[in-house]
Amino acid sequence: MSHPQVWFITGAARGIGRALTLAALDAGHAVFATVRGEHALPEHERLAVHVLDVRHHDDARAAVRAAVERFGRLDVLVNNAGYGLIGAAEEVTEAEARAIIDTDLLGALWLSQAAIAPMREQGSGRIVQVSTTGAVGSMPTLGLYNAAKWGLEGFSEALAAEVRGFGIGVTIAEPGGVDTEWGTGSMRFAAPLPAYDELRTGVFGTAEVPWPSDGGTGGGTPPEAVAAALLAHVADAGTDAPLRLLVGDDAPGQVAAALRMRLADYGRDSRFAEAWAEHDED
Repeated sequence: MSHPQVWFITGAARGIGRALTLAALDAGHAVFATVRGEHALPEHERLAVHVLDVRHHDDARAAVRAAVERFGRLDVLVNNAGYGLIGAAEEVTEAEARAIIDTDLLGALWLSQAAIAPMREQGSGRIVQVSTTGAVGSMPTLGLYNAAKWGLEGFSEALAAEVRGFGIGVTIAEPGGVDTEWGTGSMRFAAPLPAYDELRTGVFGTAEVPWPSDGGTGGGTPPEAVAAALLAHVADAGTDAPLRLLVGDDAPGQVAAALRMRLADYGRDSRFAEAWAEHDED
């Protein structure tokens, strides 16, 4: 897929989405970029900016139709829209829980569903799900965010097997820390209960939520580097490419630590330890 393509990118107003939109344009691709509201994307003959709330099923389908009508095809869908939520399970309200699941999980499902038909008709395409290393492990007070991303990975792994025969590939991108406003200005917070102050202090160094923010970022891999990695992956990936793509120098270590903890937990059951040993021997 090294020829000029049509990319559909959600959450394009800032962060990874904005960086990827600009990088795709620089690479000669056309981009249908969706935003929730105001944006500072430049005018470009190969760029269409569309206002979309990914939580709305029918609007997501209409947006995909609009992209195909505008550019004639759809080669790459990047489900990037999403946000984080800080809150222990006891603290999170029903509205907060439903909102993050609707956005981070179901929004990607609605757009993936909509993209399959045009990709199937043309016999090619790639769906890129922007996940996180937090979809391999979990972290206290990020449980609902982790749940949404674990769900994203669950249906995407099944999706990859379902659409491979149509010439459609699926990529689950797992960035580590990214230098965007995700953990600062874009983070959402449940109302804190004092019972979790000690836990929050141990995890974040402060019990205060929302934590103070000067509008800066949290450090990590620059979004431009993430965009470059995704562009390179899509250019080189065939339908037999690895399902998961680790992005950022810190991502491999984070995934290894999470899997090591899970294996240790399973290993407390002697039957699993024996089965794992037999698998290694095979």
